[in-house]
Amino acid sequence: MNKIKYTTVILLSCLILGIQSCKKTAGEGGTSSIKGSIIVEDWNKSFTIKNGEYPGMDEDVYIIYGDDVNYGDRTRANNNGEFEFKYLRKGKYKIYVYSEDNKLQAVSGTISVEKEIEITNNKTQYNIEQFRIYK
Repeated sequence: MNKIKYTTVILLSCLILGIQSCKKTAGEGGTSSIKGSIIVEDWNKSFTIKNGEYPGMDEDVYIIYGDDVNYGDRTRANNNGEFEFKYLRKGKYKIYVYSEDNKLQAVSGTISVEKEIEITNNKTQYNIEQFRIYK
């Protein structure tokens, strides 16, 4: 009788662990996408004179899946400053790009500009607000 109880406990434990490990979290492997674009404002070094603005061509764009600490993927904006992360599952995402610090407070001179979005449906394209960065 003890052998049957022991075997039942082991099988139930394996079943519970198996179900938990199949839980899908934010990340790749889904059917949705996130699209966005980048505009670059070109300023002089002291950010007192604006020289113009243009699409953020070839700017690196990063995505963080869920509560991860590090970025999960990186892409580059096309010639029109547009980018897309495809094949995403439901969940929360943080998209960010780097910009020069127009307030001149960051020691490195560079800051990250971040936007958060949540995917709630499959097979859906989500558009995020345009990034505006400084060079």
